[in-house]
Amino acid sequence: MRVAIGSDHAGFALKEDMKRFVQSLGHEVEDMGVFTGEQPADYPDWSKKVTDSIIQGKSDRGILICGTGIGMSIAANKVPGIYAALCASEEAAKLSRLHNDANVLVLGGRTTGKDLAESIAKVWFETEAEGGRHLVRRQKVADREAEALDIGRGGKSGGRVVVMSHPLIQHKLSIVRDKDTSVKDFRDLVQEIAGLMAYEISRNLPLEEVEVETPICTTRGFSISGKKLAVVPVLRAGLGMVEGILRLVPNAKVGHIGLYRDPDSLQPVDYYCKLPNDIGERDIFILDPMLATGGSASAAISHVKRAGGIRISLVSLIAAPEGVSKVRADHPEVDIFTAALDSRLNDHGYIVPGLGDAGDRLFGTK
Repeated sequence: MRVAIGSDHAGFALKEDMKRFVQSLGHEVEDMGVFTGEQPADYPDWSKKVTDSIIQGKSDRGILICGTGIGMSIAANKVPGIYAALCASEEAAKLSRLHNDANVLVLGGRTTGKDLAESIAKVWFETEAEGGRHLVRRQKVADREAEALDIGRGGKSGGRVVVMSHPLIQHKLSIVRDKDTSVKDFRDLVQEIAGLMAYEISRNLPLEEVEVETPICTTRGFSISGKKLAVVPVLRAGLGMVEGILRLVPNAKVGHIGLYRDPDSLQPVDYYCKLPNDIGERDIFILDPMLATGGSASAAISHVKRAGGIRISLVSLIAAPEGVSKVRADHPEVDIFTAALDSRLNDHGYIVPGLGDAGDRLFGTK
């Protein structure tokens, strides 16, 4: 692992110790400074060197040290994509990785002794982040980070993963998961959940002001501007979500992408693609109920991009961390909307706990 380490003058002595210790753990260390403890140094300058190295992909993780660690942690956490944890115990170090997936360890040079700092660092480097509910919480932090950036820029950054926690969605999703739910009820519920999700996924559609004649007088209102929407289900299971969205947005155009997952390789295989001619002028919702490995969803997004699609969101009922990671790696600008982020995939590529094969349950083929 590539580790960038930096400190101000108050953290210099501990930095030198930690540099040697982290190297002894088998990691490659890049010393970003300071290189003397004799001259006063401003901690934000050295925080920037370490966090820039991580953001630019030159380092995998970082260690920052100042007198108490407080200044370094504040400065580091101003940087989007940096999750710095000030740790004063092995337990804090473990949980900062297990629950928070911290990528920067912050230590207090005047408050943490050499032996304790080494034991903290050892635990921190040995602990891997957990998924499940902790991944959901970390994503909410990332979403808030993206929201703050949007507010500052007055624009939309994209690349969000939005897990919808509305009580109605969660209630209906529990019924959909139940193995004893009938085909008819399953089909109806999938449509209802898709319709409820449509309210959230359409939140950022552009509006234009229009004049409206009411029975009383003329007033001003709003209308969705531009070419409006395109809904693109991934066949066959994505078809189950279309009607729920069309009930809300009946003028949306509908494309279709045919993909199936090879049972041996788990890779997507294409067999059909038909999209609206003006796809590039529309906001596009790709519908794939189960975001499992992410292969089919990523391939569908690539199809739409090749056809000229730009403003693309992926809508799923249930997602696995593996699928989310695949789509974000291949298409980092695409928003992912899901009603649940489950824990993992099993050996057959099914989401756990999931709901089984959505296509089979929609169409009664198993």
